[in-house]
Amino acid sequence: MHKSSGSIEFPDNYLQHFHTHILCSSGSMNFVFNGKKYTAKSGEFVFWFADSQLTNVTFSKNFKANVLFVEREFLDNNIPDQSWSIDVVLHSRANPILHLHDKDKMKVVSSFSLLYNRYLERGHLFYNETQQLQMQLFLFDMWHIFANEYERRKRTVESGSLYEQFMHLVNEHCMQEREVQFYANRLHITAKYLNYVCKQNTDVTASEWIQRYAKERITLLLKNKHLNIAEIADKMEFSSRSFFTRYVKKLLGVTPSEFRNRLA
Repeated sequence: MHKSSGSIEFPDNYLQHFHTHILCSSGSMNFVFNGKKYTAKSGEFVFWFADSQLTNVTFSKNFKANVLFVEREFLDNNIPDQSWSIDVVLHSRANPILHLHDKDKMKVVSSFSLLYNRYLERGHLFYNETQQLQMQLFLFDMWHIFANEYERRKRTVESGSLYEQFMHLVNEHCMQEREVQFYANRLHITAKYLNYVCKQNTDVTASEWIQRYAKERITLLLKNKHLNIAEIADKMEFSSRSFFTRYVKKLLGVTPSEFRNRLA
């Protein structure tokens, strides 16, 4: 944990080894995340997963922040709820900045400190257990803040364009719904027109967006050591494991078992 002023001193290869949490208290920071430019200002929370595509990080002269680096394996091994974890991953990759209310800012700073203090208590008889529990409490607090932000964005999107509404629906339903017609029906338009709307906004068809989201979720689920392949197929409501295997082979170029063997 660091209290940074003027800039952040990043550990070596931090994008490979750490999940990065930044609470800006003054000034601003700019960065390019997944090819898109962002500016985080005072009162905003920035979260970068390990392996994020991040470049061009700069800071204003009056920049100050609390920064917490958490080893990816430690955090990943102590996730208390996998379904929430997947929602947070997908949301955070599209929205790496959260605007916090004062109450939430205090909660984040407190959570940073509690987790760091547990890390320092190496003489504690139950050091590993208390660290793991504190990590889970930290995640629950962050997910609570995330849920409020998610609902706020959901209300904003629902009053927005057809494209924004479609992207929200894909994020919400792609685990079980992989056909363009489902989303077209929800938006009360034809599948052909939905593809047209997506191509106009992003040069990517609706079916391609659905596949991208499904691919990302499947990858996250396959990386989860606590779920077997049959359980993942059930979560995504495939009628059989063989159908799921064929779908994964189409998306990833390898079967689920081959993907897991590569991870090992």
